[in-house]
Amino acid sequence: MNIGLPAVIAFAITSSVSLSAQQLPDRAFRPAVERPAYASGKGPAVCLDEGHANFHTLDDRFWAFGELLRRDGYAIRAVRATFDEQSLAECEILVIANAQPSADEWDTYSYPTPPAFTAGEVEATHRWVRGGGKLLLIADHMPLAGAAASLAAAFGVTFSDGFAVEGFDTDSGPGASFAKPTIFRTRDGTLRPHPIARGRSAAESIDSVRSFTGQAFQASPSAEPVLVLPATFISLMPTKAWQFGRDTPRTSAGGWLQGAVMRVGSGRAAFFGEAAMFSAQLAGPERRPMGMNAPGAERNHQLVLNVLHWLSGKL
Repeated sequence: MNIGLPAVIAFAITSSVSLSAQQLPDRAFRPAVERPAYASGKGPAVCLDEGHANFHTLDDRFWAFGELLRRDGYAIRAVRATFDEQSLAECEILVIANAQPSADEWDTYSYPTPPAFTAGEVEATHRWVRGGGKLLLIADHMPLAGAAASLAAAFGVTFSDGFAVEGFDTDSGPGASFAKPTIFRTRDGTLRPHPIARGRSAAESIDSVRSFTGQAFQASPSAEPVLVLPATFISLMPTKAWQFGRDTPRTSAGGWLQGAVMRVGSGRAAFFGEAAMFSAQLAGPERRPMGMNAPGAERNHQLVLNVLHWLSGKL
């Protein structure tokens, strides 16, 4: 999610001012990496996409993500090139986090949300994964889900360009619907018993993770669910981000996904419908923690590592 707190949510709904300044990287966040997967800098080459007006970049809101991977031994760098055979050949793992059609304000986008990727980029990326590449595609709530929908669709994944929330009461105001943390747990089956949850050892196992709104998505039977939304969830589908009302379309999203992985030819792909869970940020005027550094997200950093371990074949 790009807004993590009720006060910031209210601001987002009532103001057209950019919210980028409301979220800063938490550069003090440094969770332990007890057993690095690789010697320093000797792991797979991880490319973080920064060529599609991405909301998350290595030197800003995905700083903690990059540092965590570096300390696990991965060689991570930003890439700003168009996706094609030549640019993708330099990557072993491609990470795309909240690509956007442009850097314009969200309320200026047309509806449906325009794609962030060209048809040629979608084809090249799918071909690269089938040939052995590894993809981590993260796309948050509207309009970010819509921006990445064409790329997800190439893999049989249907991103929903909306907001995944546990109910929505317009009489109580929108903040009430977004304030409750979303916790996925092994004990209730919302965090599935997948190798990503088990890790390489008991010390790397995960019994709960937290997300911060995001989208709900569906996938083909070939996908392996990781995070499954509870039956009480709905997807709100406004025509403009953060603009909700009594007539806002909504659909039941119980049982839909917020995390899944699949094998594609010789490659692997992972899809997540929320980005803050992979970050560590300080949000709003009060600089409240949002992401791996937030209450209830104590095992999120291990989720990040386990997802990368699955992609790189360690799991």
